[in-house]
Amino acid sequence: MRPLLCCLGLAALLGPCLACPSTCSCSTKKNGRLLAECAYKDLQEVPKGLSSNVTILTLSANRISWLGQGSFAEVPEVQSLWLGYNQIGVVEPGAFALLVHLKNLDLSHNKIADFPWQDLRNLSGLQILKMNNNRLAGLPWDAFHSLKDLRSLWLNDNELTTLAEGTFDNLPSLSQLQIFNNPFNCSCKVFWLKKWTENTSVSITKGGSTLCVAPGRLKGRVVTDIPDHHCIAPSVQLTYLSNLDNTVMYDGLTLTLHCSVAGSPLPEIRWKIQTSSRHIEINGPNVARDGNVKQSQERFLVFKNGTMAIPNFSKEDEGIYTCLAVNDVGTRDVSVNVALAGSENPAEDLLQDDPQASHLGGRSCYKGDEMDPSGAGEKLVIVYHMPRESKSRAGGVVSQVHLGTLLLALGIALCC
Repeated sequence: MRPLLCCLGLAALLGPCLACPSTCSCSTKKNGRLLAECAYKDLQEVPKGLSSNVTILTLSANRISWLGQGSFAEVPEVQSLWLGYNQIGVVEPGAFALLVHLKNLDLSHNKIADFPWQDLRNLSGLQILKMNNNRLAGLPWDAFHSLKDLRSLWLNDNELTTLAEGTFDNLPSLSQLQIFNNPFNCSCKVFWLKKWTENTSVSITKGGSTLCVAPGRLKGRVVTDIPDHHCIAPSVQLTYLSNLDNTVMYDGLTLTLHCSVAGSPLPEIRWKIQTSSRHIEINGPNVARDGNVKQSQERFLVFKNGTMAIPNFSKEDEGIYTCLAVNDVGTRDVSVNVALAGSENPAEDLLQDDPQASHLGGRSCYKGDEMDPSGAGEKLVIVYHMPRESKSRAGGVVSQVHLGTLLLALGIALCC
């Protein structure tokens, strides 16, 4: 009787540990890990009734099409999860978020186009991630940044046309990467990938070809062979112009800054303005060819040729003016700190307002002076307003000129 009771007691203890759905085969490995083998069972969903201490769950080659937030709630200790060769097209946010012990995740050969990348933030112990042979057309630049232990990443045979710069940063353990057989658009947006592959120690598996499908001139060419001269990082220079000679302006000062850029493709010019009371971003010209100005930004006139004009510049407009040159290769910027003085000696006037400016020696920038990009934000352009009446050729007094006249004058002077 006593041996029978012992057996029943042992069975009661082991029973919960060996709980296993009828469609699966469960066993304990030599290393003590509990394996739930549920592959090739024609399953349409993750089976219920799995033991909570399953560490290896194999669900490959079934007909699972959907993974919900609670699909793996029964197996919080799982370390290896194999889901390849299913029909998974929908993965709800939170499906993997709680599997903090996960080391191996295989989602290959499914139909995944959208994936909850935020789920990976909790999986810091993940070592192998297979997402090849899916329908991924893009992924965030920081999708993998929390995966400090990730050794092997498979992204081949998807629909990736580009990869954001920095996608493979912050992966100190990465040793194997597969990205072949994706329809890459080899614009300069992926030029960083060429540079990265030239300097990385990561083994980029060449099981297929990492070829460009666009643009036409590069079709069929290996991504890592994009010619250097097609993609040149931006360069930028900022020049201060005084009131334009021989033009009739407002009676006050018109501050004019000119931003010159170079690079391939030709960079876009953007402006950032930081004053004591506001922060403004202007992402392109706001003055049309007909002279119309977008009302929301009419205080700052930005022309297509890279020139910015601020009529009637006042103390409220003092601050840091930054010109940014942006293309597919990168971004460069140069800044200038603009202050307004009100006497014939602007440096002296400025020092009274800001004693900390003395180390700059009260330097002024005059027409045609260039701002050194290496010292962006450190130089001062000191401009000042000497109140006076501007006399016309007929001897009369001109107190103010219509905005249209100013735009016309700037247009004539700056179009060349």
